[in-house]
Amino acid sequence: ALDLAALATEHAQFKDWWWKVQIGKCYYRLGLYREAEKQFKSALKQQDMVDTILYLAKVYLRLDQPVTALNVFKQGLDRFPGEVTLICGIARIYEEMNNISSAAEYYKDVLKQDNTHVEAIACIGSNHFYSDQPEIALRFYRRLLQMGVYNCQLFNNLGLCCFYAQQYDMTLSSFERALFLAENEEETADVWYNLGHVAVGIGDLNLAYQCFRLTLVNNNDYAEAYNNLAVLEMQKGHIEQARALLQTASSLAPHMYEPHFNFAILSEKVGDLQRSYTAAQKSEEAFPGHVDTQQLIKQLKQHFAML
Repeated sequence: ALDLAALATEHAQFKDWWWKVQIGKCYYRLGLYREAEKQFKSALKQQDMVDTILYLAKVYLRLDQPVTALNVFKQGLDRFPGEVTLICGIARIYEEMNNISSAAEYYKDVLKQDNTHVEAIACIGSNHFYSDQPEIALRFYRRLLQMGVYNCQLFNNLGLCCFYAQQYDMTLSSFERALFLAENEEETADVWYNLGHVAVGIGDLNLAYQCFRLTLVNNNDYAEAYNNLAVLEMQKGHIEQARALLQTASSLAPHMYEPHFNFAILSEKVGDLQRSYTAAQKSEEAFPGHVDTQQLIKQLKQHFAML
């Protein structure tokens, strides 16, 4: 394909932007990102096209240069004001950079241009849910249902929103529908994990235990489920099982602070202060702003000072 495109470009005396884009695509697929960048830039000089801008931004994302990709999108918006794909591209980059508020603003701009954009509606709904506004999130997810979106993820999110918005009559039926629509074991594991949270919320710890177990049956690498099972084991007084589950959770997801913190609490309870201090430090590394971890470290330091 590359040879064909190169010959065609030569035949067109390097004046045909379309063939340059095709060469750029070939280079991109071959992993030659700098060569692809040159071709796309050259094509843009000859002809402004939204597709070419999207490909150029894709190249910069592959080169791990999100700020350059953002600039490409913003320059594109100057030339094509209100182009949905460009606004959506900016929102995705902000989301990946964990700048959720900016991402939400751009997704709202997407909806101003196209009020049936599924990704934008879902992302704004998700943002409201994590901002402790489950009732508003519920409205966005219901809008998706009205538009005919019908999948496991949507019913999973609807179930969570109904639970946190205290609409308990809808919660279980949403999760049942999600389980019915799950296409693979990962999706099934997510639904069982959320059902476990619902069970904890209503105080049925036996049901929660079963749900987290079913999560691990479907996805054996689910670090959060190991962590939550460990907490339930701790409450039953099964120290060794809890310790083993927490070690598994922290090895599967070293970026999570919860397993380290729970391990520190457990070790402190059984009098193993050194292990507790090491785990608490790891928890603080993962989440420096966690108040309980800081208090635990302070207590342990006082213990060591007294010794």
